[in-house]
Amino acid sequence: MASNARGVFAISVAAEMASMEIQNLRVYERRGLIQPDRTAGGTRLYSPDDVDRLRRIGDLLEEGLNLVGIRHVLALEEEVAHLRRKLGR
Repeated sequence: MASNARGVFAISVAAEMASMEIQNLRVYERRGLIQPDRTAGGTRLYSPDDVDRLRRIGDLLEEGLNLVGIRHVLALEEEVAHLRRKLGR
């Protein structure tokens, strides 16, 4: 697992880094927008990549998208990144 993809931040730290409320991170997880790692005890651990994704969610919310629209945008962005990597080979 890449170091930026490994969960290291508690939810309070991730929320502060992304300038969001903790409750929002829980909602985004329930809606499938983010999938933090979990400890054996169930504590959420957010990676630097997760924090970047949270910031992107915040940007899209500011642009007026709802959570369903954000899910679609994020999926399309992931597909474009995958195709670019594939073409780069």
